[in-house]
Amino acid sequence: MVKLVKATLLDIPSMQGMVEQEVKDGIILERNEDEVSTNIRSYVLAKKGDELVGYAALHIHSPRLAEIRSLIVSEGHRGEKVGEKIVLFALEEARTLHVGEEVLVLTYLPEFFKKMNFIEIAKETIPEHKIWTDCIKCIHFPICNEISLVYKLAN
Repeated sequence: MVKLVKATLLDIPSMQGMVEQEVKDGIILERNEDEVSTNIRSYVLAKKGDELVGYAALHIHSPRLAEIRSLIVSEGHRGEKVGEKIVLFALEEARTLHVGEEVLVLTYLPEFFKKMNFIEIAKETIPEHKIWTDCIKCIHFPICNEISLVYKLAN
């Protein structure tokens, strides 16, 4: 059974190991140990016993906009609804924090999010704006093939 828990600093090596190949492939943006440490409170982990099987971060951009970032599920546990559990947890956390309007995702797997009621938007219409410090670190910058979607939070 998958249990969701908040990340601690002790989880960082396992988290970085889990995304190593996806970072090399340009699927997930690299975040160094200091950056993960600074944002550790935004991460939720999916664990089966002591095994890390997935995680994501809920990053707050503004009182109106949050973003689900770095969503990953280990290859051996894909298809077990681990990603869905993580996303639902992040959406509930956004509501608890009173994010006012939307939760953004940038992804290469838009159908996964569309099944969870995210709607596709043009990148040019992303509310507020995606922080350039993230995009400029991407190996695909400036040509981004990710799809932008938002989840509209109930007021």
